[in-house]
Amino acid sequence: MVIQQKIEQKLLAEYQPAHLQVINESGNHNVPAGSESHFKVVMVSDIFAGKRLIQRHRLINSLLKDELANDIHALALHTYTPEEWEKQFGEYPTSPNCLGGGK
Repeated sequence: MVIQQKIEQKLLAEYQPAHLQVINESGNHNVPAGSESHFKVVMVSDIFAGKRLIQRHRLINSLLKDELANDIHALALHTYTPEEWEKQFGEYPTSPNCLGGGK
């Protein structure tokens, strides 16, 4: 899970998305068990407002250039503004409020 976590950390730190899923799809391909080479990213962010699909993909590809050059064989990107996501799918999943450690 090293590459998957690296992707998540970079995207979260750089773009603070409203919703992010990084899914390791390597198991669907002819690769050794435990591989981290094929990923799907689903990201909802205001950063995509006013940008065409190619511009959105370039933002992510630029951020992940080292991983794409060395570790990732395939990267499927699904990028949405919050408005686009809500129009297509309804509300994006959110985490429940934290009640604190021992409460």
